[in-house]
Amino acid sequence: MSSQENSCSNDLGLSLGMLSLRIWLGLRAIQTGLEKFAGIKKIEYVPVEIDGAPNVYELTRSIEVKAYGLSYYKGVPAALEDKFKAEPLIPDFFLAIYDKILGPSLLLLGITILLGIATRISLFAMGLVYTSLTIGLILIKQDAGVAWLGIHIIMVAMALVLAKHDKFAILNKW
Repeated sequence: MSSQENSCSNDLGLSLGMLSLRIWLGLRAIQTGLEKFAGIKKIEYVPVEIDGAPNVYELTRSIEVKAYGLSYYKGVPAALEDKFKAEPLIPDFFLAIYDKILGPSLLLLGITILLGIATRISLFAMGLVYTSLTIGLILIKQDAGVAWLGIHIIMVAMALVLAKHDKFAILNKW
């Protein structure tokens, strides 16, 4: 095998590795951003089924289903919001801003990374978002979340290292 063939093979592997990271990181950010718009929708008066058919007694029940919409948006989960508010190193005005921009930021960065639009800048911005999330979780002592985000930061760093091999990007300059 010539050195040119070996180089081509290595470049393909590095390009596919970068593409794999872009797909994973992009879809992860998009899904996380979408989940910020998820909520529980209560459906009233659903007929109770007996043996797969509506009952003859007109019995009904209410059910809760997962739904997505702008009205459900919550950037900072309610379960963590009180913990963040109790932390003196996180000012309330900053928490309010963060609550508004986190979901849209994740969606935007996920789309740009998935499509390969300004990949290096998008990855760096995603690294900053994950770092800010890590700082918040450190302050409220959520060590498992810190570890998960640490893995994400490693993946972002690896993608930045492989960015020069990103052959499948829409805008490859940045």
